[in-house]
Amino acid sequence: MGNDRSDAKVTKTGAGKPVASRAEIDSFLAKVATMTPTVAAGQRGRLVFALDATMSRQPTWDAACSLQADMFQEAASIGGLDVQLVYFRGLDECRASGWVAHPERLGTLMEKIDCRGGHTQIGKVLGHVRRESEKRKVQALVYVGDAMEESVDDLCAAAGELGLLGVPAFMFQEGHDSIAENAYREIARLSRGAYSRFAPGAARELAELLRAAAAYAAGGMKALADLSRKQGGAQKLLRQMS
Repeated sequence: MGNDRSDAKVTKTGAGKPVASRAEIDSFLAKVATMTPTVAAGQRGRLVFALDATMSRQPTWDAACSLQADMFQEAASIGGLDVQLVYFRGLDECRASGWVAHPERLGTLMEKIDCRGGHTQIGKVLGHVRRESEKRKVQALVYVGDAMEESVDDLCAAAGELGLLGVPAFMFQEGHDSIAENAYREIARLSRGAYSRFAPGAARELAELLRAAAAYAAGGMKALADLSRKQGGAQKLLRQMS
């Protein structure tokens, strides 16, 4: 795949409740604070940023285009982060970019992609992350979506493989779909990651979650603890999980 082209096809691996409260966001951040990263000294962290690009996701996709820079900014203060964009849309399109070290390059990639109708392809995303980490360690997967239309058993098996590789999945759910919530929670649990729901259109909540995940990928628990001194939600979570 090229360094900044969203054209690498990802192969297949298998096929209401209220929106998040402040406490749920805080609970997610505390969960991340307990994790231990595997970034070797002198190396940059690697994070796969995966998004559902089916038609219902257009508003959140637009928000993520602007918020992704926050991940780089947070990680830059810690030691840096390389990010790979993965997205799916349509009936069978799931693609990955090259690894990107600068927010403007990732932003340019995202601006070229429009959302299209289709079904979820989370299994392909999980399989892709596993293969990437087998080639070179990936510190974390961040997934943003609002639905799940696949076999939960298949997704759980793939998530367990990520857990064995030490790649936590941070599953961010927009909205209140209970089927998606159950699947996302299991993926997070089996990969030793974390889950959080955010309100539709809540850019500030999503930004906070993305920054926390980036802090973990770049510097681990210490970096997240440092972030908590600036971010009230993370501070509450650190107290809960200590």
